Amino acid sequence: MKKLFAFALVPVVAFSISSCGSLASSLKNTVENTATGKIDDKASEETGAAMDTMLGNGHGSSAQNNTGTSNTSVAGQPANAPQTITAYQNYDFKPGENIVFDDNFVSDQDGEFPAHWHLENGQGVVNGVNGQPAFLLTEGNYVLVTPRMKTDNYLSDPCTIEFDYFANHGYAPMVRFIDTKSENRDVHFGHSVETGYFPKDLSGSDIGSEEDYFNKWHHAAIIYKNGQMKMYLDNSRALVVPECGFVPASLKIGGIGGTDNPITIRNVRLANGGNSNTIGALLTNGKFVTHGITFDVGKATLRPESMGTLNDVAKFLKGDPAANFEIDGHTDNSGAAATNMTLSQQRADAVKAQLVTMGIDASRLSTKGFGASKPIAGNDTPEGMANNRRVEFVKM
Repeated sequence: MKKLFAFALVPVVAFSISSCGSLASSLKNTVENTATGKIDDKASEETGAAMDTMLGNGHGSSAQNNTGTSNTSVAGQPANAPQTITAYQNYDFKPGENIVFDDNFVSDQDGEFPAHWHLENGQGVVNGVNGQPAFLLTEGNYVLVTPRMKTDNYLSDPCTIEFDYFANHGYAPMVRFIDTKSENRDVHFGHSVETGYFPKDLSGSDIGSEEDYFNKWHHAAIIYKNGQMKMYLDNSRALVVPECGFVPASLKIGGIGGTDNPITIRNVRLANGGNSNTIGALLTNGKFVTHGITFDVGKATLRPESMGTLNDVAKFLKGDPAANFEIDGHTDNSGAAATNMTLSQQRADAVKAQLVTMGIDASRLSTKGFGASKPIAGNDTPEGMANNRRVEFVKM
């Protein structure tokens, strides 16, 4: 049986044994009360505060702001922030075109089990971490959760999976694929990426020092295509399995959860299609629609993972100096129409500004924000709203 790996305790975050015991008791009570519908708001807030203290995060007024940050370092970045746009300059992951599941947990109440997930084993709860909601898998060996989907087999060939996870000193998060033969195939994300129950199990190289890994958020990404699987950890391709020997049909997320070091995830996205030929789409259609350029919730701040798509766009523009494009920003319908219109314009401007820093002449690019006025999917489901949040490049 494939082993699950724990990490040696390293003095990155200092906290007392009594604090751990208090946190464990508080989390356990919160989860148990959640299951019986008896959540105590004050206890839930205290639990979140204890968790944030342990993780090195603030949990004050900013915890109510899903786009806020706290505990900034002297450089002005959150103490446990993920890598920056600059670090992702050579990133080549591109997500699928059709989003089938998307959850950032902003619609879930603090202290509750998230509405868009099934609990198969163990315990879990939503709590604010560093001003953003996250899904904490607090108990279980294994704790397993799965997205609520309308069909049993919802992944196609190709497909992509993305999520952020917080690296504490417990067990690493695991993606468990269920293949078309109902067999389990595991991918473990930790200091390195490892596979389990594959025809031949492999392990990638470490991402860096313990200082680079622990007490930080990391971005995990997987693409499956034509029997091959590529796994990304932050800005690097961490492992390639040329022959998986299976076709994924659905998945679960989990591992060995604990109340003192829970598996902590956020920004989960599943999409079908993947690694599309961006240059070909631009050339053939004169219009390129992408969900691969993403932003912080409610902001025009580009997420570093956007560089996979932006690198392709910049490469095409450099190869065709005569091509000019309008960059269109689109949002879902949450919030006021005027706010969405402004936000979509700001996001289109942010994309242009980034491309200019990558060597594209600003005169070749114009921008326009459409807000929620041109949906391509219904706004009545999270995945529909995620598909509507997009950037389009229209050849001029």
